[in-house]
Amino acid sequence: MTDMPQTPPNLTQPNQSPPKLTDLDRLAQNRARATKDGMFLQELAVDEIKDRLMMVNRGFTNPAVITGFPEIWAEILPNTKIVPDQDVLDLDPGAHDLVIHAMSLHWANDPIGQLIQARHALKPDGLMLGVCFGGQTLSELRAVLAEIETEMFGGLSPRVAPMGEIRDLGALLQRAGFALPVADSLTRDVTYADLYALLSDLRGMGERNALASRNTRPMPRRFFDAASTRYEQHFTTDEGRISANFELIILTGWAPDASQPQPLRPGSAAARLADALGTDETKLPD
Repeated sequence: MTDMPQTPPNLTQPNQSPPKLTDLDRLAQNRARATKDGMFLQELAVDEIKDRLMMVNRGFTNPAVITGFPEIWAEILPNTKIVPDQDVLDLDPGAHDLVIHAMSLHWANDPIGQLIQARHALKPDGLMLGVCFGGQTLSELRAVLAEIETEMFGGLSPRVAPMGEIRDLGALLQRAGFALPVADSLTRDVTYADLYALLSDLRGMGERNALASRNTRPMPRRFFDAASTRYEQHFTTDEGRISANFELIILTGWAPDASQPQPLRPGSAAARLADALGTDETKLPD
């Protein structure tokens, strides 16, 4: 999720394609360096998805999981098809009764396109579950790096992947055409000895900076030393460790089907709300 600065690309040139968010080759390199100890948030996400599936009163016979970490997600259900989280997903239309988008939506160049592809891959009344990092993730690190970089270099640069807020991600479900969309979240505070331990853990997660606009020039050691000191000043626990917040957002949506509950037509209510509440109704002036 983190690293380096660069001048923004020129977006005024005619016939220029929109810039991509993620360098997929760099992302693959980062994931190849991930360690077993760094998978604790992936494992937390797996447990959360399992809990959600237990609450759904049905079985799934043809699930698919979109993930950059197949070794973590392959055993979540029998007969699971593992799909790499590429721009174009290896999913056949209407082939699955369950699609899980697992911990990679924050690296997607086209998040809404990913969700639309997932919906098209579902049979009618099929279930999509997504889990990804939310906008509160690493809020402490973002603040510290922004402060130090502004003080040292007079500006900001892309260091942490953009991650959606829960309301925005819920809206994406609606835009993608899912029925009965729901977005909710859970947070985990993780403590570290210092900033360098946090950065090492991000490396172990495979979540180092893979932004396409990153600057590959290494930052000086004094930058990270200053950031470490600032972090300790603002985000130290009672035990003398620093705290880092990780937010997981869980998305739930269904492929539309006539059997699903439908919203009532406006004005079709058979009883007044005032009667149900036992109060008088006051009409507003015209």
